[in-house]
Parts: sequence; structure tokens; C-alpha cells
Amino acid sequence: RGSVKDFPGFDASQDAEALYNAMKGFGSDKEAILDLITSRSNKQRVEICQAYKSLYGKDLIADLKYELTGKFERLIVSLMRPPAYSDAKEIKDAIAGIGTDEKCLIEILASRTNQEIHDLVAAYKDAYERDLEADIVGDTSGHFKKMLVVLLQGTREEDNVVSEDLVEQDAKDLLEAGELKWGTDEAQFIYILGRRSKQHLRLVFDEYLKISGKPIERSIRGELSGDFEKLMLAVGKSAPSTAEYFAERLYKAMKGLGTRDNTLIRIMVSRSEIDMLDIREVFRTKYEKSLHNMIKEDTSGEYKKALLKLCGGDDE
Repeated sequence: RGSVKDFPGFDASQDAEALYNAMKGFGSDKEAILDLITSRSNKQRVEICQAYKSLYGKDLIADLKYELTGKFERLIVSLMRPPAYSDAKEIKDAIAGIGTDEKCLIEILASRTNQEIHDLVAAYKDAYERDLEADIVGDTSGHFKKMLVVLLQGTREEDNVVSEDLVEQDAKDLLEAGELKWGTDEAQFIYILGRRSKQHLRLVFDEYLKISGKPIERSIRGELSGDFEKLMLAVGKSAPSTAEYFAERLYKAMKGLGTRDNTLIRIMVSRSEIDMLDIREVFRTKYEKSLHNMIKEDTSGEYKKALLKLCGGDDE
């Protein structure tokens, strides 16, 4: 359900040459660069990087960084990295230096599949020669840290066989760990939301609404706080519908004054080959305007053109 597909009749050497020509001499042909890169799949872009290296003995990403600037450069460079390396870079940036970008950690770790998490951990190790779990543990604290570590294991159940008894039990356990308890048993929330399959959690949340009379989101807001609350809300939202979770993140990144460009870039790049069509559909229904239109009103220049290519169409 992605908006970006393999380019038919793809030729890595030809593309590498086209990019080389677009960047040689004074100034670069940004239009040619963006057209080419946004119409190739990630797998093809990786091959273009290899072809560029063998043809010119140069690193394509380094050349693009040199030629382009600002948000457009960030977007194009993100597209050139394999997904796991892109996630690894985002997380590295989120925990580097003073302060932490918790929203970035939450978004990536709450929404990725087990396989994507395993690939991310391996890519982080390969790119930075560091252990991702150790770095996150060193940079976070409390229940927030505990839940991130659980998610980093990539051990969420994946079978779609759901036991009704367990659904009822989990819903009851969550109710007893929060609403019915003086204080909150955070460990129970971490265990259930961190390990159960998405299919299972969807049913648990329905059951929870039935027995408690309120949606799980409201209980999470009432019982938990700070970054831990935000992380659990993200897991709670992306379990029933990852597309809905990302549609909401995109909307928040663009509504009001200013744009959260890092969030916008990260989501448009990471979902363009996975579920962009679903995200667009949810976005249109939920916010009564198309994602295409909102990007168009909110961004400009080559940056806008590249984002619109990744969006892949207007649903108005």
C-alpha cells in the first residue's frame, strides 16, 4: 500500500550518471535530482549509490549533501538510506548531545514491526559501533525507559490466532492495574502493551471499553504521565491502526504555526513504500482535507515538490 514502487526498466548505472551530470559544474539541477530519486524505490536507490561509487569512486550521499541544502537536503539524503539505517540515524540524532527528542524515539519504537526493530538494532550497531539498547538506557529513565527496552527486544507476539479468554483477562488486568487501583501498576501496562500482538490488543481495547465504559486512551491519560504516558498512547494508537497513528502525527506536524519538518520528513520517507495510501485515506476521512493539500499549503520549493511526489496523489 505504498505510494512509491519499483521504477520499471530501472538501470542503476544510467541513473548514477544522470545524478552525476545533474551535480557537475556550477550549481545543480535540483529538479532532475528530485524527479529521479522520488520515483525510484529504496532498493533501487541503494543500487544507484553502489553504481555511483563504482563509476566515479565517490560517495553519492556525500555529494548530495554537498550540493543540496536545508530541509530538501535532509529529505533527499533520508531517501537514500536503507530504512533501518534511516531509523538508526534518526534515533542517533534524537539521543545525541544535550536533551533527548523523546517524540522521535516514541514514534519509531512504538510503530515498527519485530523485524524492523531487529534490523534497526543491527543497523545502529553497524553504523555507529554502539549498542542501541545501552544508548537508550543511558539516555532515558523510569517506566519510559523500561517500556522502550521491552519494545527494543522486538518480541511482540505475531500470531493472528487470538484467544478470547486471554483478551478478557488482559482487559480485566489493565482495569485492575489502573482505574480500580489506588496508584497504578505500570508493570502490567508495560507487559500487556509491550508484548501482545496488534490484533490481540485491538480486541483487548474493545473489551476494555465494554467493561470500563471508557476508551483505553482515556485511562492511559488518567493513570500515566510524562513521556511514559505519550509512549503508551502511541502504542495504544498504532496497535489498532498504524495508518491512523501516522495520519495524526502528520496532521499535528503541520497544523498551526510552523511545521515540524523532521517529523514530516521521517514519516513521509519511512511510510512511502509501506502504507502511504492507507495513511492518505485515513487523513482524508479524519481531517476532511487531503494530505496532499495540507503539504502543499504548508511547505514550499523543491522540498514541497519532493514531499508531494512521496505522497503520490491528491484525494480531494
